[in-house]
Amino acid sequence: MSMHDSEVDRSEGDVNRSPLRRKWSEGIGHAKTKELLELDERYFYHQSLSTPCLDVIASSSGSTIENLEGKRYYDFHGNSVHQVGYGHESVVAAIKEQLDTLPFCPRRFTNEKAARLAEKLAQLAPGDLSKVLFAPGGSLAIGMAMKIARRVTGRFKTISWWDSFHGASLDAVSIGGERIFRGNIGPLLPGCIHVPPPSPPGDASDSASASAFANADYVEYVMEKEGDIAAFIAEPIRWTSVYKTPASYWKRVRELCDKYGALLIFDEIPTCLGRTGRMFACEHYDVVPDLLVIGKGLGGGIFPIAAVIGKPEFDVAKDVALGHYTHEKSSVGAAAALATIGALEHENALENVARIEKLMVKELERVQSSNPLVRGIRSIGLLIGIEVWDESSERSATRAEAIFYECLAQGLSFKVSQGNILTLAPPLNLSIEEAMDSMRILEQAIHTVSSRLDK
Repeated sequence: MSMHDSEVDRSEGDVNRSPLRRKWSEGIGHAKTKELLELDERYFYHQSLSTPCLDVIASSSGSTIENLEGKRYYDFHGNSVHQVGYGHESVVAAIKEQLDTLPFCPRRFTNEKAARLAEKLAQLAPGDLSKVLFAPGGSLAIGMAMKIARRVTGRFKTISWWDSFHGASLDAVSIGGERIFRGNIGPLLPGCIHVPPPSPPGDASDSASASAFANADYVEYVMEKEGDIAAFIAEPIRWTSVYKTPASYWKRVRELCDKYGALLIFDEIPTCLGRTGRMFACEHYDVVPDLLVIGKGLGGGIFPIAAVIGKPEFDVAKDVALGHYTHEKSSVGAAAALATIGALEHENALENVARIEKLMVKELERVQSSNPLVRGIRSIGLLIGIEVWDESSERSATRAEAIFYECLAQGLSFKVSQGNILTLAPPLNLSIEEAMDSMRILEQAIHTVSSRLDK
C-alpha cells in the first residue's frame, strides 16, 4: 500500500478522505442537492480537494455564496479570485458590453481592451516591469515565465521552495513543493531544485529572521555549486501559511540572483491586486523581481485571466512561441481585468483593507486571549492566518478541521492550510458588519470545539 493510500495528507487541511468530510456529506438531506452532488461525483474525476464536493452553489453576490436551500456562506476562500467580491456591477457591465461588441479576438490580432490592460499593468507594476503576456490561467503564466527565464539566461534549472504552490500543471508542480500535487504522479520536469522556505510553516517567532539568513546562505550554496541556475521562483508572501518572509531574505536573494545571473520570479497569482494591503505583495519589501506573475483576482471573480509582467529587455524570443494560447488576448478577459482594477482604485480598496484587517485582528486577539487552541494570529492585509495548536501536529490538524466544519455549518467558508492554519481571505470590499458577523461565527466554532475537549 502506498503512502497516499494509508494516510490522509494534511498539507491542505480539509481533504476529501477525512472522516469529517464524510460525516458532512452524510448529513446532507436536501433531495435536489443530493441528486446534483451524486451527478457531479458520477461524471467528474475525483480529486483530493474537489469532487466529491461539499455542497451545490446556486448563486453568489458580494461576499457570499448561496446553496440550493437558500443557505448563505461568507466565502473567505473564493479560490483567491474575489478581491472585488462576486458579481461586482462594473465588472459584469464591462463583460456584457464587450460580449455585445467583440466577444473573441483571434490570436494574430489585438484589440483595444487587451492593449489598454497591458498599458495599465505596466503603469501599476513596480520598477521597470513593463512588458506583458496574458494567459487563461496562473499555471500557464508560470510556464511562460519559466520559458522566458530559459530564453534570457540560456539555462533551465530553477530553485523554489518546499511547501510552495505555483499551479497544478506538470511544469508548475515540478517547481511546487506540496506533496498532494506532486506525489505519486511519476517523473517531473528536470532541473527543479527545492530548498527549505525561510521559516518553517507557522513560525512567527523572533527566530524567523535568523532562519531567513540561514536559508539565504543555503540558496547561495546551491547557486554557487550548480553554477547555472536560470531562476529563483517563489511567493513573496507565502499564501497558504500567511507568512511574511523577512525583508532581509528577499534583499539577499535579489543580490544573489544578480550575482549568479539568475532571474527572480515572484508568483503573486493569489496575492496580487490589493490582497496584502498593497497593489502587489513585493511592494512590502522594496524588492523588484525580474518577472512578476499575477492572476486569479485579475478577472474580477468571473473571467479566468493571468499575466506575466517583466523587464523590457527580456523581449528576446521573437522567433518562438512563449504562450500561443487561444485566449491570450481575450477582449472579454481584458475588459473584466480593467474593470476590476478600476473598482479597486475608485472604491479605495486599500484603505478598506487596512480598516477591516485591524478590526478582524482585534477580534481574533480577543478570542486568542480566552482560548488556548488559538496559538497565533498572522495578518497581511486581508490575508489572515489563525494557527490552531493542541499538543501535536496531528491533533492540531484534527482541531482545525473540526473548527472548519463548525464554521461551515454556521455559514462561514475558508481554507485550512498546512494542516492547522485557518486561512481567511475575504473580499477586499468586505463591510464592517460582515466582518463582525464572520468573526462571531468563527469565535463560536472555536469555543464549541474547545468545549468538547474539556468533556
